Amino acid sequence: MARSPIYAAGGIVVRGRKRRLIAVVQRSKDEAWVLPRGKLKRKEDPIAGARREVVEETGHRVQVHEYLGAITYRARGRSKLVQFWRMQAYERPSRDVMKDIIAVDWLPLGAAVRRLSYPLEKLFLQHAGRRVLKRRAAARRRKSRTRRSSGSAWRRLLRGRRSLKSRRRKTASRARKNRPHAARSRTYIIKSQSRARPNSPVRIAAANQSSHQRLVSSAPRRQNTVLQRVFGFGG
Repeated sequence: MARSPIYAAGGIVVRGRKRRLIAVVQRSKDEAWVLPRGKLKRKEDPIAGARREVVEETGHRVQVHEYLGAITYRARGRSKLVQFWRMQAYERPSRDVMKDIIAVDWLPLGAAVRRLSYPLEKLFLQHAGRRVLKRRAAARRRKSRTRRSSGSAWRRLLRGRRSLKSRRRKTASRARKNRPHAARSRTYIIKSQSRARPNSPVRIAAANQSSHQRLVSSAPRRQNTVLQRVFGFGG
């Protein structure tokens, strides 16, 4: 009767922005260097188990990304299946590593491949690690392009608003210049002889010149002729 396989999960864990490093851990039971991984608990989700094992063995919280593949081999007479996901580690550790791990190293891809103890894991990391770093670089380029395009769109929007305001100012200025002179109102000062006190100016608004109406002062005094002034009669 065939024995049931052993299921395990882990990750290719990357840390750093400019210089990307990959985590490898050393186990205490055989002092072998391996990728962060471990057995799944009964009915445990593989992704949740992979995250749990990586956090316990590296001490860093991680973000889990795409599935990378799996390796299988014989362990103690049973087949063992280990699934891996790409993971991004936070810069600072969040907890101590578990007792089964005696060392954690963050190495460039080539150095990490050489540090691993098992040929199958070496081959897997060599191929999957390249994809991880390429996708990481492509994601950074997409993010940079998106940032530049959003900035360009914002600058175009600002230029459009400025040009709209400029056109509005020019239109308003042109309308003021083209407005007919006759439509402008003026204020005249006259002296009222009946109601206002002597020498008391009164301001009134003149009608539009377009209607040919103007305010005039009160009726002018009649000018006496020479004969009227001589003989003392007249208005």
